[in-house]
Amino acid sequence: MYPLITRRLTLGLLAAASLPSRSFANVAYPKAQLRADLAKHFTDVGTAGTFVAYDVDAYTLVVSDQDRSAEAKLPASTYKIPNSLIALETGVVGDPDRDVFKWDGVNRSIEAWNRDHTLRSAIAVSAVPVYQEIARRIGEARMQKYVDLLEYGNRNIGGGIDQFWLTGDLRIDPVQQVDFLDRLRRGVLPVSKRSQDLVRDILPVTQVGDAIIRSKSGLLGREQGSLGWMVGWAEKGEARAVFALNMDCKEPRHIADRMNLTQACLRDIGAI
Repeated sequence: MYPLITRRLTLGLLAAASLPSRSFANVAYPKAQLRADLAKHFTDVGTAGTFVAYDVDAYTLVVSDQDRSAEAKLPASTYKIPNSLIALETGVVGDPDRDVFKWDGVNRSIEAWNRDHTLRSAIAVSAVPVYQEIARRIGEARMQKYVDLLEYGNRNIGGGIDQFWLTGDLRIDPVQQVDFLDRLRRGVLPVSKRSQDLVRDILPVTQVGDAIIRSKSGLLGREQGSLGWMVGWAEKGEARAVFALNMDCKEPRHIADRMNLTQACLRDIGAI
């Protein structure tokens, strides 16, 4: 049984609230490191945000701040990761490269969405309409079953089957994001090995020197606070660091800063 990790124990600075009992490696309790210097990356670009990373080899959870790192937010398009898992598990998608979702003919502001997509191409361009259709095909009952099974965030899919991660009631904090992603990275989520292998394979990859970053972005609309996410993990040789960043994207330039700041924080902690 994986050790029970509480945020008070793990972070040493947040109100007590338990992470799932199989969080992180089952070898030792992660240590905690507050790296307030990382917050400078956000202020340098004129915004606010948080960065959380789990250094796998050091069993250390690194956080940039005491408060925002524990605040639960809408996951936006980072939910495409569990949505992809659930689509594969339920058979809504059989093959991420062969099953095609036809464009509905509606012209949207993001041109890359205005065409047919496979699961792989849809996650690459973060095609919201495709994943909304996937969610509708999964249906509320099966979606709730798997959100519970995955212990994803607050597990609340209220607000509409094709809206709950965008404008609805689902919430997840950066520490929970890291926990979920680390279980996916290790292939220990309570779903099939095939589904986990495929989702790891379709995650967008960014090469940074001799390291790679497997990640998924997210962006909420102005009505939901213009919040940006970047979540995933970095691989450098045998070293791994699982991370979650969120930040206020009040200006268009901040959208690109999600990856820029992610790389800056990962570089500062020696992960890339």
